[in-house]
Amino acid sequence: MEPVSKIPATMTAVVYRGVDDLRVETVPVPRISATELLVKVAACGVCPTDIKKIHYGTVPPPRIFGHETAGTIVRVGARVRGFAVGERVALHHHVPCLGCHLCRHGAFAQCAQYKRTGITAGFEPSGGGYAEYARVMSFVLPGVVKIPARNSFLEGAMQEPVNTVLKAVKKLGLHRGDTVLVAGQGPIGLMFTRLLAAGGMTVLATDLLETRLKLARQWGARWALKADAANFMDEARRLTKRSGLDAAVVAVPSDEAVFHARDLVRGGGRIMLFAHTRRGVPTPMDLSAVCVDEKDVLGSYSSDFTLQKEVARWVFSRRLDVRKLVTHEFPLAQTAAAVNLAARPTPESLKIMVVHGAD
Repeated sequence: MEPVSKIPATMTAVVYRGVDDLRVETVPVPRISATELLVKVAACGVCPTDIKKIHYGTVPPPRIFGHETAGTIVRVGARVRGFAVGERVALHHHVPCLGCHLCRHGAFAQCAQYKRTGITAGFEPSGGGYAEYARVMSFVLPGVVKIPARNSFLEGAMQEPVNTVLKAVKKLGLHRGDTVLVAGQGPIGLMFTRLLAAGGMTVLATDLLETRLKLARQWGARWALKADAANFMDEARRLTKRSGLDAAVVAVPSDEAVFHARDLVRGGGRIMLFAHTRRGVPTPMDLSAVCVDEKDVLGSYSSDFTLQKEVARWVFSRRLDVRKLVTHEFPLAQTAAAVNLAARPTPESLKIMVVHGAD
């Protein structure tokens, strides 16, 4: 277990004060109740959902974002069992009740409890990973995952995003040997490529950047094509022997990618939307593709509590080696720069992390 130093009264946090306005401030260290944990944050990933909130102002300030979080337990509430000071843990900020009508249907991300954010560093609970300490509320304690000694905080911080990808893969209901398009080969797309290939699927990866197409091949794609190539559709049809794709995952917020998927998927195939999370932006669609061609259009959002143990096996065994996705680490004071890089990636950038010292 990690040695624990004295807990200060105040801490550094990056506070969202408005559209594209992140400020480094001194705020009180959260106080916990008898049923909660206090975690000293070590690493927090930059997630597109937080980027959307920051850039478009979809939620009111002030808030402390950051929800792909790992750190060390520094205080345990008197009534909490199963956790100890010094343990290294990964956090999940959403946990379903498992008893409501929606949970009984497996729609965990629609559960009223799930939609509550159970981790905070102050203000309206919003994740709290962009701060030195975070308070873990009682209803999300089942989402706390202990990090094995050989694994890093960075691997812990990747538990939540890997979970979201595995959830979507399972929702597709694929069979070994199926052919699947993965549109977009950023960190999320590469995880789709790896998990699908490991499950026996044949992956056609697309992106606009050659560097990412090269990575896609390394992560298990059989074919990799530039999505903006003039002959893209013809080449994709040639590779799939004109029989069509069994499924497509659209891991970028691109309507053109949706249209490519619609036209390439065979009758009865499935299209998974994973990145179209901004409300109020309509996408025109010929619905006969759904009705007559029986092409299912699915969505998947956030994580699945029931997959936590399986995700931990994938990540901590390094069968899915997420360390290779982390290209940039920023100190807490440079969180704004980390968010900007994640929002405007370079050919060399993939997963961006905010870190608080070394493991």
